[in-house]
Amino acid sequence: MTELPGGIRRLTFPLPLGIDHVHSYLLPGSDGWTLVDTGLGLPEGRARWTRVVEEHGSIARIVVTHFHPDHAGGGEDAHAVTGAEVFQGAHDYEQCEQVWGREDWSKRLAGYLRANGLPEPLAEELRQEARLFAPFVRFARNPQRLAEGDELDGWEVLELPGHADGHICLVQDGVLVAGDHVLGEITPTVGLYPESRPDPLADYLASLERTIELAPRLALPGHGEPVSDPAARARELVEHHRERLDVAAAALGPDPRSAYEVSVVLFGDRLSTSETRFALAEAIAHLERLVHEGRAARAGNAWTVTYTGL
Repeated sequence: MTELPGGIRRLTFPLPLGIDHVHSYLLPGSDGWTLVDTGLGLPEGRARWTRVVEEHGSIARIVVTHFHPDHAGGGEDAHAVTGAEVFQGAHDYEQCEQVWGREDWSKRLAGYLRANGLPEPLAEELRQEARLFAPFVRFARNPQRLAEGDELDGWEVLELPGHADGHICLVQDGVLVAGDHVLGEITPTVGLYPESRPDPLADYLASLERTIELAPRLALPGHGEPVSDPAARARELVEHHRERLDVAAAALGPDPRSAYEVSVVLFGDRLSTSETRFALAEAIAHLERLVHEGRAARAGNAWTVTYTGL
C-alpha cells in the first residue's frame, strides 16, 4: 500500500502476465472508500479483499475503469467480500459480457487473428492460453451503469475510449484516476478486436487530445508510477502513434500484406503468445486508421484480410 496526496491509497497486486503488477485505488469519501479497479480474479481473491477491508475499513462502492482481466477480473470477489455496489461504464460492461460472458470468445478471437495472418501454430497456442486464463476472469455481474458526466462521491466520470472502447476515468480537483488511459513508463495498447469499435486508434487519439485540453495536474495509472504531467505524456503518446502509423504505412506496398506481417515489422517476431496477440491487434488498429486516412486499402473476406499501400 502507498499513501498518495489527498488521502488516496494505492494497492498494488502481482500479475502473472507480461506486466508484473496492477494498481487499485482507494479514494476517501464521507461514507467509506471508493475502490477503483479490482485486479485479476486469482484464487486467493476473497482472502485478499478481506485483508484490504480489515486494514483499511469499509468500501462503499467499486468502480471498474475497463473490462480487461487485470482490472475487472476480481470484481466478483471484491463485491462478495465488501458488499459494495459496483459501477462500470455502460458500453464497457456490454463488451465485458460479449467477451468474458461467452464460452466461445477464445475461438472467435483465434479465428479473427488467423484471418489477419496469424500462423495456425500460434493461434493454437493462443487458444490453449485462453482456456487456462479464463477462470481468472470473474467480473461483477449487473453493475450500475456509468456515462460521461455522472458523478460518484464528488468524482466526475469521463469517457476516454481507445485502450478499451468503453474506458472511463474519474477526475476531481485536477487528479485523474486513469486506469490504462495514460501510463508513464509504457505505452497503453490500442488493439482492434472482433467486438471493437471500427477505429479504436482514432478514438484513442481523440481521448489523448481531450486529456491535453483537460490538463490534469496528476494521473494515477493502473500500472507504474503517478504521471506528474498527464498532458505532456498525452502529447508523447500522440506522437508515438503518429510515428507508428508512418512505419506501418512504409511496410505496405502494391503487394497485399497481412496485418501479422506488418506486426512483425512493428514489433518483431520474438514475442510471447500474449504479446503476439497484442501486437497483431495493435497492428490491425493502425492499419485500419491508415485505411480511414486514405493511406492504405483493405481487401479480403472473413477468412483472409490483407492490406496494400496507397
